[in-house]
Amino acid sequence: MTDQPRFHGARHSARSLALQVLLGCRRRDAFVQEVLDHSLASVDLLPADRRLATQLAYGVLRRRITLQALVQPFVSRPIENVEPWLWDVLRLGAYQIALLDHIPTHAAVNETVELAALFGRPGAKGFVNGVLRAVVRLVTDDRTATPSADALPLEGGAYRRLARPVLPEPARYTVEYGAAAFGLPEWLLRRWLDRYGADECYRLGFWFAGPAPLTLRVNTLRTTRADFLTACIAASLDVVAGEHPQAVRLREHVPVRDLPGYGEGWFSVQDESAMHVASAAGVEPGMAVLDLCAAPGGKATHLAELMQDRGRVVACDSDRKRLQTVGALACRLGLKTVETRSVSRTLEDLPAGPFDVVVADVPCSNTGVLGRRPETRDRLRPGDLRELSQIQEGLLLAAVDRVRPGGVVIYSTCSIEPEENGGVVRRVLEGGSDLRLESQADAVPGRPADGGYRARLRRVQG
Repeated sequence: MTDQPRFHGARHSARSLALQVLLGCRRRDAFVQEVLDHSLASVDLLPADRRLATQLAYGVLRRRITLQALVQPFVSRPIENVEPWLWDVLRLGAYQIALLDHIPTHAAVNETVELAALFGRPGAKGFVNGVLRAVVRLVTDDRTATPSADALPLEGGAYRRLARPVLPEPARYTVEYGAAAFGLPEWLLRRWLDRYGADECYRLGFWFAGPAPLTLRVNTLRTTRADFLTACIAASLDVVAGEHPQAVRLREHVPVRDLPGYGEGWFSVQDESAMHVASAAGVEPGMAVLDLCAAPGGKATHLAELMQDRGRVVACDSDRKRLQTVGALACRLGLKTVETRSVSRTLEDLPAGPFDVVVADVPCSNTGVLGRRPETRDRLRPGDLRELSQIQEGLLLAAVDRVRPGGVVIYSTCSIEPEENGGVVRRVLEGGSDLRLESQADAVPGRPADGGYRARLRRVQG
């Protein structure tokens, strides 16, 4: 196999940058947001092109399995005889043709074909052109409301008719259709089918097929939600108050730095489900709080805001680079009580406490946020759930060790898998720890935000 190609053009376009991001994401330890941020920082693109590059990179990763199903019938070579980077080019073109309405077909085909030359492989232009033009003939402008082998799910709940069936028949192959149509791993969809049924699985597929709504958490130490909404409306932004008292939902995706009050620390970006985690802690000014897995800082800064920035929030993480984002976020929000602490993966150097509240927002499978973290679809394996649950149990026990008698422990994930959620809490409770479960809640994806779990536990006073 030849080496991965590099960009040789004079200046990046949205499509060439998106392809560069997709190639960068081929590393198993790479996360699309980090690769994208690094790539965007190194180029000078117009705002519209930056938004398109982001949409393309995320979209292709979300629907990789779907896009493969669309292009595969038109590739006569064995899969292993097509260079991996060429599959990325084909999926990038097919995504524009089949799943985006605002890009003209001729632009999607021609501009994508030119990527072969821009990345030093001009001999591949004919191959890319032939496959993409076949995809153009495959898709139609007709819409339908029901799944079928010739119905391609779009964002928002509709299906696009295909000229011929290329997907599995849903009535007979429910799991296989859902996996191919929505870009989800078959093993994961099979789990969900047993738990939720086909209709709910397809609803989840639609939710994860597109970007989650952009939700902001208003920093009430700097402004009020009413004033922030007024400022956004004055800037011609389509906004609405969320269910959480600090939440503001944007009905459009705009550059966060361009929003009113960004530099003044009026808000931070946080999903509404995640906001409920810090709120569940019931913190008060003057408390000492420990956040075990703090990066990138959403919950640690929220805790500090709820404490009126009076007290102490110790934000720990084993990833030094990501921990820097916690300090940067706290600085922008004007918070002085958040202190960052780098710790080892063994947790031996965690602060001893005791703390009034300990938050364990643990590493997890991310199955509740597959729209935001699309790389999870390719990397997660069934055996990972067992391994993760063991790590999560260890973190919860570490939290218990560091909370004072009578204090509160918050356990949370962005997973919708029972083994990582109630299963972990149940095992710790059954293990003889001096904890009492006070409440727990599941956040269902799309109702109204991303999925996850949270539990509030109290350490019994001896």
